[in-house]
Amino acid sequence: MPPKKAAAKPKQPRAPKGHQLAKPFPEGEILVDTIFKKRWRIGKPVGQGGFGVLYLGFEDGTPATEPPYVIKIEPHSNGPLFCELNFYQRAAKQDMIEEWRKRHKLKHVGVPRFISTGSHQRNGTNFRYLVMERFNGDLQQAFEKAGKRFPRKTVCMLAIRILTILEYIHDHEYVHADIKAANLLMGYAKGTTEQVYLVDYGLAYRYIPDKQHKQYKEDPKRCHDGTIEFTSIDAHKGAYPSRRGDIEVLGYCLLQWLCGRLPWESNLNNKEFVRDQKIKYMKNIPSLMSACFPEGEKPDEIQKYLEMTTKLEYTEKPDYNKLRSLFTTALKKMSTSDDGKFDFKAVKSPIKKSRKRKSAAGNDEMDSTKKRPTLKSPTRPTPEVRKSKSPVKKSTPSGKAKSPVKKSNPAKKAVSNGDVKSKKSTPVWPVGAVKSPIRSANKAAVPKTKVKKVGASVATQTSPWMKKAGKKQTKKAKE
Repeated sequence: MPPKKAAAKPKQPRAPKGHQLAKPFPEGEILVDTIFKKRWRIGKPVGQGGFGVLYLGFEDGTPATEPPYVIKIEPHSNGPLFCELNFYQRAAKQDMIEEWRKRHKLKHVGVPRFISTGSHQRNGTNFRYLVMERFNGDLQQAFEKAGKRFPRKTVCMLAIRILTILEYIHDHEYVHADIKAANLLMGYAKGTTEQVYLVDYGLAYRYIPDKQHKQYKEDPKRCHDGTIEFTSIDAHKGAYPSRRGDIEVLGYCLLQWLCGRLPWESNLNNKEFVRDQKIKYMKNIPSLMSACFPEGEKPDEIQKYLEMTTKLEYTEKPDYNKLRSLFTTALKKMSTSDDGKFDFKAVKSPIKKSRKRKSAAGNDEMDSTKKRPTLKSPTRPTPEVRKSKSPVKKSTPSGKAKSPVKKSNPAKKAVSNGDVKSKKSTPVWPVGAVKSPIRSANKAAVPKTKVKKVGASVATQTSPWMKKAGKKQTKKAKE
């Protein structure tokens, strides 16, 4: 026997180009706050990001039960955590969040509050750390579990909350630039488990320093920054992030959560292809909606949202209230409301119309013992189906067809496999035709209504006698 191959070693995570990956810290190591000299104890690692490692965190001296904090650690040479720290210290202090929340008369704002930060040296390497609130799972995990589609109500509720988060960030001179399901987390603390938080401000950008908006300028070195499938067109071209870019990125997220897959996801390795696809579709939003929803209903609120996005200027402030109203209106049309309860269960895929037509057209050759769907007449209401006078023959366990109970009709000839057999049967009426009342048992049972040869209108006429009679009638009509 050939020797067994050794099990492949799991791939170690690699740091992005130009960045250093943080080495693991031992559980129990103490970090000291640079400003307030508060001591933090490192717990178990809970995640490995592209730039650093996430650990559970405790205030030193507190019992090691359920840690309420998370500590993010990166080498000093890395830039993302430095950007994130700047955002938290400038825009996410607890008193700032509370003041803005009260002024806007809101119950909640999904921006994580700043807890603590500092530097730490280990084995000759300097590290930077950030203490944050602890959260539950992210929306990407929920999206995968739900079969990559969220219920429409859930998407509308998420849109309303994320737009409020973006409004807060933008009001404090920053843009996020990397909105996606993996950066949207549910609360962990009591009373916040149904709240959504936007995290990871490693690409956050101060777009309006000194009250002066950055001018539009394309820089080839900055091209395609962000997560490629959601990156804004401005970012694809190398322009600095802006408020309209955040609104556009959110639009792509909402669209993906509803339809399951964006048109350009087939070739994400080709960044220019993704950019060109976005430019093409954003110039023609109806074509984008048709590509994302080839079957079934096209959510009107998403189309209007994207159309509003395309009209925004680079330096323009979005109308957050108007954008939110698109989704509150959609909830009303669905006869529901924003009740604060998220449903992340799997959504059934829409029934494809093309399959329905194929199935109906193929019924011509099917066995008459199979159940047929009742097709509606395009001009007349469908008559009430009376089971006692159903023309469809029911099959017995032996496979032989029973004769109908009605005996008033004369015997008809049925042709099957070239043999002629005499049977008493009730004529099969074309589906969709309205039956006239039977005045006399001696009158011909075949309807005189001319049956058009339209796909499914004759799909359930499987009786060989009916086919023969139909051919004769057609012949007479021609003469």
